[in-house]
Amino acid sequence: MICVFLLKVRKSMENYEERISLLHDMIAFSVVDGMLHKKEYDFLWMIANDLGIDKSTFDGMFHREEYPTVIRSEFERIKQFYRLALLMHIDGILHEKEETTLAQACINMGLNPAATRRILHLMKQSPDRVVDADTLFAAFRAQQN
Repeated sequence: MICVFLLKVRKSMENYEERISLLHDMIAFSVVDGMLHKKEYDFLWMIANDLGIDKSTFDGMFHREEYPTVIRSEFERIKQFYRLALLMHIDGILHEKEETTLAQACINMGLNPAATRRILHLMKQSPDRVVDADTLFAAFRAQQN
């Protein structure tokens, strides 16, 4: 399930500023289609809560600009891509602008475009839009060979 994969984030991100930056990126992505759906907000709050970010800080993040922290580890960048892809599908409405923004974010993170397209294709085919972790990381490993 989505939660099992995502709720392991806190242990790997000990730095509070990194957690804030991660969440800020997700918030910015959630409104790229011009709307924030309740399912998106609830999903973001679940992530914020697990990251140890209090409700007032979380709500305040929707009203300020921050500059993202560079995610150094490829493992963390792949997980961030997957979180954004899940967020893109959570409201049940797939906007072209979301796909374009996600593709650009992946390029900015230095992720292989073929691997990201493969995962997005698999997510579209999946009834619950979830791809298991082994498949996710295998797609990126395959592109490295």
